[in-house]
Amino acid sequence: MRGKNNTAPSQTGARGFILVMLLAFITVMGIFLTMAIPPVATEIQRDQEAELIFRGEAMANAIRLYKAKTGGYPLALEELTKIRPRILRKLYLDPMTHEGEWDLITAVQPGASGDKTGLPIVGVKSFCEKDSFTSYHDKTLISDWTFSAADNLLGIPGAAAAAGLLQSATGQPAPPGTPPQPLPPGKTGPGNGVDTSNIPVGGTPPPAPAPSN
Repeated sequence: MRGKNNTAPSQTGARGFILVMLLAFITVMGIFLTMAIPPVATEIQRDQEAELIFRGEAMANAIRLYKAKTGGYPLALEELTKIRPRILRKLYLDPMTHEGEWDLITAVQPGASGDKTGLPIVGVKSFCEKDSFTSYHDKTLISDWTFSAADNLLGIPGAAAAAGLLQSATGQPAPPGTPPQPLPPGKTGPGNGVDTSNIPVGGTPPPAPAPSN
């Protein structure tokens, strides 16, 4: 009995030492994990931003191909998947938001309600309001990144092709600030020193009269 009483305190001390060491180890590991979280979160967002650029440009390119094939812009993103041969592998979602829904860029501004249903879609952008680690077209607010198939439409960088579509597709004139469209081959504009008064629409100038002798 006396021998057992002599060894009990030493065993208790060893267990206490092990417990203290275990708590110290857990504390140190917690500190290291806390220090590692910001870099991990940064890398995750960087990957999401790269995926956003890939998906957004794929969507804009599909809209551009849709316009080339059909002569008009889609009224819903789902229309991009109905073209054959395929112009888009699948209907991509926005990787920066949980819902994955895109903020649509339309050829004309929506009404006061903000409803964009039925308006020609020229591009997409993200609803995410985070500051980005990546600069895209010199913009570092993710919601400012625009993936558009149209230039200079409503101040959106992209292609001026949609300006001429506004009246034909929607019956509305191009919004103020839309850049003038290039003239078709064979036509001339005002102020260039050429008299176009006798040129029929879509035609070419009549031949100049032969000089008299």
